[in-house]
Amino acid sequence: MTGAATISGPERERIAAALAEIACTAGEILRRYHRGPCPHALKPDGSPSSAADVEAEDLIVAALAGRFPGIPIVAEERAQGGTARPADTFFLVDPLDGTRDFLAGTPDYSVNIALVAGERPVAAALAAPGLGRVWWAATATVEAPVVAGRPGAGRPVHARAAPAAGLLALGSRRHGDAATATCLASLPVLETRQIGSALKFGLIAAGEADIYVRCGPTMEWDTAAGDHIVAAAGGCVVVPGGGPIRYGRYEADHRNGPFAALGDPTLADRLALPACETGGPAAARLSAAPP
Repeated sequence: MTGAATISGPERERIAAALAEIACTAGEILRRYHRGPCPHALKPDGSPSSAADVEAEDLIVAALAGRFPGIPIVAEERAQGGTARPADTFFLVDPLDGTRDFLAGTPDYSVNIALVAGERPVAAALAAPGLGRVWWAATATVEAPVVAGRPGAGRPVHARAAPAAGLLALGSRRHGDAATATCLASLPVLETRQIGSALKFGLIAAGEADIYVRCGPTMEWDTAAGDHIVAAAGGCVVVPGGGPIRYGRYEADHRNGPFAALGDPTLADRLALPACETGGPAAARLSAAPP
């Protein structure tokens, strides 16, 4: 695989289904640790890394290497010591998104796996083990219950048009900022709910929420899977200026700037995301925090 144009639609569908299986299997590891003893320590950026993160990432990396040999993998726990220029096609992995909430016993944590080709995700899976849900996408988004650690029967899901009564916005339980509040103030938001992790992308893709704005820094492995799942469901994820997130930016240490996930793409013209430089490796490690 050398780029998006070389991966056929059927091949992308096969990859996405495989990623869903891997994410669900990793989710079983997380479920074993959840609400029980889970040794953890703080990384240099101040965020926690737990035994669950490491064990789930080991499983995911081994499974990807076995099924898709030769494709580089950029994974959160392994990336903390420095990142290298990725190939045109590579995997982005977050084995446990929302570690702080996970350690606090809340169920809205996720497993994120995406295949990137030509700076954009082309196949992805997002599992929410604590809720028993999994989404995956190649050309369209599918959701399924998790049954015995595997994806059950899937059904297509679609993002919804902006409700006339007002928008349901999703916010990060642990990461609020004034710029995000300012962006949301320009839209007809009826209600805001605080949800942990990249689960927010899955809820928007399923038509259960409308918008998620994040102006604080995140990392590429936090967003790539959810980005593709929202886009394949008919929504979009945009950065300042209205373009998509570009992935594989090793020079920024894989750090994102501000973005908005929208169920209804027509909302993009009404947003005013603040421009923000992503900075270099040191800034990324000191500033980035999970969704």
